[in-house]
Amino acid sequence: MWKTPRQPALILRLPSQSWLLRTDSKPIASAHVSLRHFSALPLDPEAKAQKGRLEQVIKTFAAPIRYAIAYGSGVFKQHGYSDAKLGSKDAPMVDFIFGVTHPEHWHSLNMRENPSHYSAVRYLGSRFVSVIQENFGGHIYYNPYCTVDGLTIKYGVVSIDRLNDDLKNWRTMYLAGRMQKPVMTLREDARVQLANQTNLENAVRVALLLLPSEFTEEELFIAIAGLSYRGDFRMQVGENPHKIRNIVTSQLPLFRAMYQPIIENMPNVNYVQYDNERLQQDEDVKVRGQMLQKLPKSLQERIQTSHRWYISRTRTQAQTPIGEPLFSQSVVSSPHFEEYVGKGLARVVGRPALVQSIKGLVTAGPARSAAYVSAKLKKRVGSK
Repeated sequence: MWKTPRQPALILRLPSQSWLLRTDSKPIASAHVSLRHFSALPLDPEAKAQKGRLEQVIKTFAAPIRYAIAYGSGVFKQHGYSDAKLGSKDAPMVDFIFGVTHPEHWHSLNMRENPSHYSAVRYLGSRFVSVIQENFGGHIYYNPYCTVDGLTIKYGVVSIDRLNDDLKNWRTMYLAGRMQKPVMTLREDARVQLANQTNLENAVRVALLLLPSEFTEEELFIAIAGLSYRGDFRMQVGENPHKIRNIVTSQLPLFRAMYQPIIENMPNVNYVQYDNERLQQDEDVKVRGQMLQKLPKSLQERIQTSHRWYISRTRTQAQTPIGEPLFSQSVVSSPHFEEYVGKGLARVVGRPALVQSIKGLVTAGPARSAAYVSAKLKKRVGSK
């Protein structure tokens, strides 16, 4: 019932980029396919030039970078942001994340090569910077408003081990949430690729648990894109309130390229026959309970704790099974299940996001912090 033949091929086009996504009717045995990174997909000449320009930025750093991505409105078109060409005066700042092996050593080399990228914090040394990076917030250290190879960029430095851990276990979802949305991979790492595969699969599972029996692709992608913003205070005070929908509607082909192979590999969700934009899922309680059990423990345990509190308050413990898989089935059957998930995500995301923002204000320095906050508030006021 759940797997119907798909169209032979689907051409995905954006204003400046084109991808060919093969979707033949043969069942996909594994979701670990080459589509996991956009760098593995064919690009049109303009997109290749953009990617090449961003790869050149990476090459200007002497400190070793094992993994690198670019993301955000400076890379992918997004409603409410300038459409100016990369590198032009009005173009948005380009965001990067660099995965490195030894953060302290990396910052030591980079401080000597690019001292202007750091605020006065650099005078406290690379060890202090790495301690701040590793122990607070999202375990990433950002240098914003840096000019590199003619581009204005913001780059975050993260330990490869921390990155992989967040992708697999959702410790903070600060990095996992970012990579649940489109990114352009500029330097590959096999461990990160595998960890992010787990991250994307878990994002689909949570979204499915929150969605009805039938829904659209856009609704699925909006649910996924919004996971890491649950409990993030920035959505209340700094970010464009329409940010999640703007990201998805502007980048729908990219979300499809990321998630279509995963969707087709899941036995409990299927595209509606003759409609490539609508999906349906099996709402059997056993299937939903299994999805809950496969989620990262950081979220799964918070959801289950909320249910235990609910049944103790309503004095229904005696009627609730305590062993698995029956307990998870009782959790997903609760009328308050969506509330459990929302609270669980907020507890995972909220504090790290707040601490990371405070850390960023301190480490960026007053001038850059003021410029960054001003830009965010301006976008919020002019949001649509």
